[in-house]
Amino acid sequence: MTDHGADLLIRAAAVHTLVPGQDPQRALAVRGDRIVALSSDPKGLDAWVTARTRILDLPRATVLPAFDDTHTHLIFAGHSAHDVPVHRARTIPEFLELIRERAATTPEGQWIRTTANWQELNLAERRLPTAAELDQATERHPVLVKRGGHNDVVNSCALRLAGITEDTPVPAGGVIGRDADGRLNGRLIDNALGLVERLVPAQDRARRVDGLRLASGQYAATGIGTVRDCAVSLDDYAVLLDARDAGALSTRVRALISAIGLSSAAEVDDLLDAMEDWRHSADPWLGTWGVKFGLDGGLEAGATEEPYACDHTFSGTLTWEPDALVEAVEAVVRRGWRVGTHAYGDRAVRILLDVYERVLRNNPGLPGGTLVMEHGGLAGPEQPRAVALGVPVTIQQPLLHDTAEVEREFWGPERVAALFPARGWLDQGALVTAGSDYPVGQFGAMRSVWGMTTRQTVIGVQGPQHSITYDEAIALHTTHATRLLGEDHLRGTLTPGRLADLTLWDQDPARCPSDALRDLDPTHTLLGGRLVHGAGSGD
Repeated sequence: MTDHGADLLIRAAAVHTLVPGQDPQRALAVRGDRIVALSSDPKGLDAWVTARTRILDLPRATVLPAFDDTHTHLIFAGHSAHDVPVHRARTIPEFLELIRERAATTPEGQWIRTTANWQELNLAERRLPTAAELDQATERHPVLVKRGGHNDVVNSCALRLAGITEDTPVPAGGVIGRDADGRLNGRLIDNALGLVERLVPAQDRARRVDGLRLASGQYAATGIGTVRDCAVSLDDYAVLLDARDAGALSTRVRALISAIGLSSAAEVDDLLDAMEDWRHSADPWLGTWGVKFGLDGGLEAGATEEPYACDHTFSGTLTWEPDALVEAVEAVVRRGWRVGTHAYGDRAVRILLDVYERVLRNNPGLPGGTLVMEHGGLAGPEQPRAVALGVPVTIQQPLLHDTAEVEREFWGPERVAALFPARGWLDQGALVTAGSDYPVGQFGAMRSVWGMTTRQTVIGVQGPQHSITYDEAIALHTTHATRLLGEDHLRGTLTPGRLADLTLWDQDPARCPSDALRDLDPTHTLLGGRLVHGAGSGD
C-alpha cells in the first residue's frame, strides 16, 4: 500500500511507454502532475486507489504519450477562432458571401479578417479573390484576407488606408500584386504584408484569450499536447501569458519570437532586449524557445536552385542577405537563445547551412540544437552536411498533403515528390521532428503520422521512397520532439517521474486501417494529469 495513493489510475489494453525494449503495460498511476507507477497487470496498481482516486477503466483502450506539433501557429488558430470562416467556402461567390454576412453585423470602418487555413485550389475558380471582388462584399470596411503566413489579399478600402498606390515602392523581400494590366489586385506577399497588417487593430484581449482557449482545445482534441509556435510577436506572447493565467490553454506552448520583417542585427538586439524578462521562466505550460527567422518566400516563393516549372525566369526570393543573417543569428546565440530559421527550397537550405556553418565556426561551443532548420524542403543533397553540423530539422507532412497540387504547378512533380525526405533524415542520423505548419497544413497527431507513413497527398502518393514506419512517425512527435525542446527528461515517454501527458485511443492506432488512421482522434488527452479533452473536460 502506498502512503499517499494516486489521483488517477488508468487501466487499459496497452500503455505504450515508448521506452526502448519495454513491453506494453496495462495500468498507469498519476499523482499530482507526474506518473508514479506502471504495471503489466491491469489490477497491478490497485493498491494506489484511495477515496480520492479517479479511475479510468478502459479495457480496450490504447495509451500513448501526448504528441508535440513542433512547427505550427497556434496564434493564427486563435485569431481564426473568431475570424470569417472562409475555409468553408468552395467558390469565390461563397467566399464573398461569408465576408458580406460579417460586414452586415460589423460597424462601418472596422476591419474584417478571415481565417488563413485555406487554399485557392480548393475553390472552383482555383485562384485567389481580387481586391475588386472583395469590394463587392463590402466597400465600407477594410478587409484582410489571409492565406497561410505569407499571403494577404485586401480590398480597395484597405489599400487606401495603407496608402498603397501603383507608385508605392515594393519592400525588399516582398511583392505588391498587380493584374495583367498592371493595376493593383490587392495581393501582398512576405515583406509587403506589414504595409497593411500594421494598421489592423489588435483584437480585444479577452477575445484573443477566448480564441486561444478554443484553438488550443482543438489541438488537444487531435492528441496534441504541446505546440511549438513558430511566429509569436511580443504582443502575442503577452496574450499567451494572459491565457495561461486564465487557465485557458489546453496545450503547452513553446514560443519562437518572430524576427520576420526585421532586417538588421540592431533590430534583432532590440527584440532580444524585450524578451529578457521571459528567459528564466520555468512554467511547464508556457515558455520561450528562441527566435524565428525566415529566409525565403515560402510556398509561392521558396528559393530554388533551378527555375520554377511555371516561370523559367523565377527561382524564388530570399528575405535576408547571408552576411546580414549571420550577424543577426549571432546576436541571438550570443545572448543564449536558440534559433529556428525557415528554409523551404533547396537554394534556401544550402544558404541557411552556409550561414549556420559560419555561426558555429565563429561561436565554438554552442550547445547542440541551438540552430534548427524549419521545413528543410528539398533538402536531399544537403542532408549529410546538416547532420554533420548537428542541425536538427522540423518537417511538416500535412503541409505537403494539403499543398501538393499548388507545389506541382510551381515546381513540377519531381520536386514535389522530393519534399520532406524523412527516410533520408532518419537513415543519416538527423534529429528530425514533425509538425503541421498550420494554417498551411491541417494539424492532427494521427493525420501527420498517416501522412508520413503513406506519403499520401491531395494529388495521390508523392515520393513513397521517403516514407517512414508508424513507430518512427510516432517518435518524431514524441521522443524526438522532446529532445528538440530539451524536455526529454520531462516528457515524451511514459515513465515514473515524467509529466503525465497522455492520450487515450479507443483502438490501437498501430492496427488501425490506413484510411481510418488519418482522421482518428483520441477519446481523452491529459496534460500533467489534467483532462484537457474528453468526457469531463468541459469541451
